[in-house]
Amino acid sequence: MKASLPGITHWRHDLGHCLHATAGVLLGFHGADPLDLLGAAWGFDYPAGDMRREEYYFPCRDRSLFASLAPHHNVESTWHTPSSPEQGWEDVRARLLAGTPVAVAADNYFLPFRPAYQDVHTNHLLVVHGFDEDRGTVSVCDPVPPRFLGEIRIEELTAARDSANPVRHSRDMFFTANPIGNRWLDVTVSGHTGPASRERLREIVAANVSGWEGAADGSSDYRGLPGLERFLREAATRLADGDPSVVDEVFVVAGVALAVTGLHGDYLAAAARRLGEPPLLKLAREVERIAHHWSAVRIIVATGRDDPATAGRTLAVRTTALLADQLTTVDRMTAVAASI
Repeated sequence: MKASLPGITHWRHDLGHCLHATAGVLLGFHGADPLDLLGAAWGFDYPAGDMRREEYYFPCRDRSLFASLAPHHNVESTWHTPSSPEQGWEDVRARLLAGTPVAVAADNYFLPFRPAYQDVHTNHLLVVHGFDEDRGTVSVCDPVPPRFLGEIRIEELTAARDSANPVRHSRDMFFTANPIGNRWLDVTVSGHTGPASRERLREIVAANVSGWEGAADGSSDYRGLPGLERFLREAATRLADGDPSVVDEVFVVAGVALAVTGLHGDYLAAAARRLGEPPLLKLAREVERIAHHWSAVRIIVATGRDDPATAGRTLAVRTTALLADQLTTVDRMTAVAASI
C-alpha cells in the first residue's frame, strides 16, 4: 500500500520557525497563500507559565493551534496523542490514504536529514505527505534549513515520533525534556483565503490595535502593550538578580514574537504594494524594525546563562528601546486603519 499527495511544496519565512514553516506547507496544500493567513494577526499574548519546551510552541488560550496562528481566518487544527507508536502510524497512514497531509512532532536526533541527527535532541514539527509500505519509506517535507523534501525510512520517523527527547549534554537546550509522544496534527481551512480587500484590511489592522490594549487590570497574563512591558521588565530584573531560570522562557516566547512580527511586516508590505498605499508600506517598515529588536532579545537571553546579571542589564536597555518603538508603531496603526 502507498499514498503520494500532490501539491506539497516548501514554504518558509526567514524569521519563522518550524511551526510557521509547517503551517505554510499545509495551508498551501489547501489552496491558501500562507502569508495572507499567517501574517495578518499581530499582538503579544502570553498566558503566564504556559511556555512548553517545543520548537512549535505558540500560546493558544481557548483556540486551536492554527486558529491561534490565523485568528482572522477560518482555520482550525486538532492535536492527536496516540496511545502507542503503532497507533500513531496507523492514524497518520489513514489520513494520508484519505488524501490529507498532516503535521507530526519529531525529535531531530532521529531524522537523518537534520543537522542535529545523532547529536542533539529537540522537539521539532514537520509535514508527512506520503508513504510506500513496500519500500518501507515515508515522504516528509521540512522547509527549515537545510530543508528536505523526500523519503526516509518509516522506522526512522517512528523513532523520532516516539522519542523521550532527553537532555544528555549541554547542547540539548530549549526544546528538550519534553517527550514527543507520537503527537500529530491535522488542519482544516474554510472560507475566504485570498488577499484582504481594503475594507477587510482596515478591520484587521483595527482588531490588532485593539489587541495591543492589553488584558484587564489585575490579570496575571501578559497581554498587549502592558503585558509585553511587564514580561520583559520582569525578565530583565530576574536576570540582573542572577537568576538564569528565566532564559528558556524568554527565548521561546521571544521566538514566537519574532516570527509573528516578521510575518506581519511582510504582510503589510504586500498589502501596501497591492493597494498602492505608501503609509501602509511605512508602517510595514516600522513593524520590521521591531522584529530586529526581538532578534536581539533572543540573542541576549540565549547567551546569558553563564552571566545572567550582565544579560539582565543588557535586556533592560533593549526593552526600553523596543517598547518605545512598539508604542509609536501602535499609534501609527491607529492612524493607518482610519486612512486606508
